[in-house]
Amino acid sequence: MTNVIEIEGLRKSYRRRRGTTVAVDGLDLTVPEGGVYGFLGPNGSGKTTTIRCLLGLARPTNGVIRLLGQPVPEGLRDAVRRTGAIVETPALLPTMTARENLRLLASVDRIGLRRVDEVLAIAGLANRADELVKRYSLGMKQRLGIAAALLKDPDLLMLDEPANGLDPAGMREVRRLLRQLADDGRTVFVSSHILAEIESTCDRVAILAKGRLVTHGTVDEVISTAGHRASVLVKVDDLALGMRALCDARFLTERVNDELRVDIPPERAGDITRVLAAAGQWVTELRPDRFSLEDVFLELTSTADVSDAQLEEIVA
Repeated sequence: MTNVIEIEGLRKSYRRRRGTTVAVDGLDLTVPEGGVYGFLGPNGSGKTTTIRCLLGLARPTNGVIRLLGQPVPEGLRDAVRRTGAIVETPALLPTMTARENLRLLASVDRIGLRRVDEVLAIAGLANRADELVKRYSLGMKQRLGIAAALLKDPDLLMLDEPANGLDPAGMREVRRLLRQLADDGRTVFVSSHILAEIESTCDRVAILAKGRLVTHGTVDEVISTAGHRASVLVKVDDLALGMRALCDARFLTERVNDELRVDIPPERAGDITRVLAAAGQWVTELRPDRFSLEDVFLELTSTADVSDAQLEEIVA
């Protein structure tokens, strides 16, 4: 499998009045071609700094970077021709329409106007293309930014926090667009700290903490490293009666939304069904209480202590 991003020993430090702060510390990362790759970490973990180094917007202190097979920065010109990117907030002119914004960007790179119409359609903005950008919702602005990044018809799309600040509807729109782009054969590399979105969108993930890679793999592989909780989730018709029966049998039980969580190893689940059956409560669903990506993320990054404000001060 071809790798679109290869990073070895990346280190990026910033000098400050009181010394040196390390934003990325010996990062090794390989991103294979195809699919959506989630680049995760708390605020200040080094995600944006890494992306800036990949794109030549920041010079690494140490390390080796290859983007689409080209060394960075030496081969960046060739790699950038096949890369679309949004770092932080998309740069759009609010008093121009979406179509005018894209035509202006296309003219800089000598891209034909037909491509403008194509990317507007891909982003789901064809019917709103002649509205002023200042009237767009935040989700529409993000999709317009992605459309701008697609003008060169890139093989690799790099997006820094594309769902940041979006409402649920906006997140859904961006999620659908990212999956569509990956299904069309592109590689989408997306940084985020919104775990539910990443879990439902990405094929593979890498998690950073304090500038270091702590785990990577497919979403299922990363979640499976935490295994299962020593508890099960149970559904019955009458949750109150079911909970009373389990508590009377001295099972530690709590209600979680429309289910009961029972602190018992999954291999002893038969004990639960017998107690509930004796109380006239028939089990409609029973499964191990599996960790989510958010659980794994919080566990692995709990010691991260660099804030966005600190990094902004460092970069400034």
